Amino acid sequence: MAGRFAPRPTRTTVRGGDVPAPAAPVGIPRQAAGPGRGRTWVPDGPLDLGLVLGPLRRGPGDPTFHAAPDGSVWRASRTPAGPGTLRVSAHGGEVRGRAWGPGAEWLLERLPQLLGAADDPSAFTPRHRVVAAARHRRPGLRLTRTGLVLESLIPSVLEQKVTTAEAYRAWRLLVRKFGEPAPGPAPARMHVMPEPRAWALIPSWEWHRAGVDDKRASTILRAVRVAARLEEAVGMEPAPAQVRLELVPGIGPWTSAETVQRSHGAADAVTVGDLHLPGIIGWALAGNRHADDATMLELLEPYAGQRHRAARLILLSGRVPPRRAPRMPVGDIGRL
Repeated sequence: MAGRFAPRPTRTTVRGGDVPAPAAPVGIPRQAAGPGRGRTWVPDGPLDLGLVLGPLRRGPGDPTFHAAPDGSVWRASRTPAGPGTLRVSAHGGEVRGRAWGPGAEWLLERLPQLLGAADDPSAFTPRHRVVAAARHRRPGLRLTRTGLVLESLIPSVLEQKVTTAEAYRAWRLLVRKFGEPAPGPAPARMHVMPEPRAWALIPSWEWHRAGVDDKRASTILRAVRVAARLEEAVGMEPAPAQVRLELVPGIGPWTSAETVQRSHGAADAVTVGDLHLPGIIGWALAGNRHADDATMLELLEPYAGQRHRAARLILLSGRVPPRRAPRMPVGDIGRL
């Protein structure tokens, strides 16, 4: 299956330009984009691109993320070196990355971390049958580490207290209008999110047009004013990084956990304050569909140090409470 493979014995191979460049999407001249830079990396265990990179996708129309029919994944990121586009594909037992733009070298250097090289799935011991079964079915699950804070923080703020459909729409509209086209031969309409100053200059009516209330907009504006300090948090352990993020008014445990899960690959960062997660975990582990945050944390205590991984495996198990009545089509609805 494309994007999923078994490991090969060798660990890592880096090359300057010997990975074949992908064909440019229809309508984009290849010559205008250039061949980009390439890297090949061989993981030391099973790896499923969809599972690893899936949490970085903010809805089917995310302008910073594209899953191609051939199994490759495209990402547009704003790195410390500037905007960059990364294409990742799996071939046999190796991963091939190709990148374009000022941020290309930065993206390729951190490709292994993005794909979970710093994660240690072997540190996890299932304590429940449903968790063990999910792990057995999903051996390629690793926790991504982007090394970027704002690109996960801002969409997480947009997801506070609204449906995922509303949040995804806001992210899509704001990135496409105030970001910039992704470098290289990226698929059509891919964009890099705005730089901090561009976020700060978005007029109030544009926030409202995107469906973002004043509270969430103000939180984002406060965050981008201290963007450099927040990005420094990638050099901290996840727990103190969350503390730093929560110094910004409007950012609480839900938002900080959702951020460090992606920016740090935080295996123990539990999303508390979620509308649905406690009930899902309560149902899967104890048959309790009415579990609250305290009950969820108690049930996850045997997984201390790996609670986020346990929660992801429970979500991947598909074991959710039966619906008793119609409800809004929501995913994660977060409180602060």
